[in-house]
Amino acid sequence: MDQQSKFVQNTSIAFDLEHRRKINFNIEKYDRAVAEGKTQYRDHELARLRASYLKTQVMENLDKYLLEFESNFIKNGGKVIWAADKQTALSEIVKIFEAKGAKSVVKSKSMTTEELDLNEHLEHHGVEVVETDLGEFIVQLAGQKPYHIVTPAMHMSISDVSKLFNEKLKTPLTDDATELALTARRLLREKYTQADIGITGANFILPDIGGIAITENEGNGRLSFTFPKVHIAVVGIEKIIPSVEDLDLFWPLLATSGTGQVVTVYNTLITGPQKTGEADGPAEMVVILLDNGRTRLLKEQDKRNALNCIRCGACLNACPVYKNIGGHAYETTYSGPIGSVITPHLSGLEEYKHLSYASSLCGACTSVCPVKIDIHNLLLQNRRKSVKEKLFTKSESFVWKLWLRAMKSRRLMNLAPAWLKNQVLSMAIKETWGRRRTLPRLAPRSFNQLWKENHHKE
Repeated sequence: MDQQSKFVQNTSIAFDLEHRRKINFNIEKYDRAVAEGKTQYRDHELARLRASYLKTQVMENLDKYLLEFESNFIKNGGKVIWAADKQTALSEIVKIFEAKGAKSVVKSKSMTTEELDLNEHLEHHGVEVVETDLGEFIVQLAGQKPYHIVTPAMHMSISDVSKLFNEKLKTPLTDDATELALTARRLLREKYTQADIGITGANFILPDIGGIAITENEGNGRLSFTFPKVHIAVVGIEKIIPSVEDLDLFWPLLATSGTGQVVTVYNTLITGPQKTGEADGPAEMVVILLDNGRTRLLKEQDKRNALNCIRCGACLNACPVYKNIGGHAYETTYSGPIGSVITPHLSGLEEYKHLSYASSLCGACTSVCPVKIDIHNLLLQNRRKSVKEKLFTKSESFVWKLWLRAMKSRRLMNLAPAWLKNQVLSMAIKETWGRRRTLPRLAPRSFNQLWKENHHKE
């Protein structure tokens, strides 16, 4: 089954009213928090414009900034690995594990490692992988992928999590969210102290100080690189911002758009391994700069604006399609509007072009983006590109040509009686649109025919 067929099949979850209730309940809480968070700004639109300008400038000079980061990070005692694709990144990570004889890893929430399917790869090599972010820990226990860029377990209620913990961890059933969080905490604390290696992502790359910035709410990120002797950070090359001084703009924007907070609880700068006189930190630190299709997108000047994304998740929460089908239906690392824009470039347009059609083009995604990415128009650009590259079947092409010919000729439109049109229509869409909907019925006489009759009477 191809990706498009899987997507159509998975979108049937839109008719699961309990699923829809859960995600809309969580998104409504988010919406209220974001509205409150925005009150910290005297001019939120100006902040968005400034962030958009800075990210665009970085993308226009990405090579310069990345080389500056590499130079300064190496001076700080760290190591940089350039990974052109998924296979290279996985290979380099496994080499580190083999060199250290490492058999256990604690991971902080990282979408780039999800992009690599890193957990499965390491487990295949005999490594115990533990997700330490609570949401990621929950979906890992459930054998699932993250549902949302920011809140991986958004689709699960307290009751769902309680049943999962009862089944997997043999804990008593409870409706107390705090007790569930403490259960995970007690288990994970032990894993931090035993882990050989810690793996994180990064929210921002800081070239001027040769460091990375990590923002989180649980402290699991700090613990993941404090206790283990080796810290590996896997970071997409687009995460760069010009300077550490720009964090005063990007940290609040990310927090407000992502969770409605003024600023997240833990904001950490890491500039390399532990130095003489420092109380804690890893003995070794490696940053893997991941391309994996990003430079392909960078080459397309009319679409590279998508690389400005700071992964706040705001566009997912605003999207009427996402609110109905949820994150798992996309079957991609990055779901929602921004995922539909970038995934065809990161993973192949031919396989994922259908995602760019999973949109109402209402523009809600664009209106909430903190770095003003023109998301809905980029979806149209992807659609146009897929047509230009002829990424469609002969039967699809034939149907559209037939439709176009008929729509451009009133004589042909009037040629068939209404009952025949209804029959053809029901046959054509009964397995897609009509599977769960009442099919539309064309009127016995068209507006054109009624107009002629009334005009004739005059």
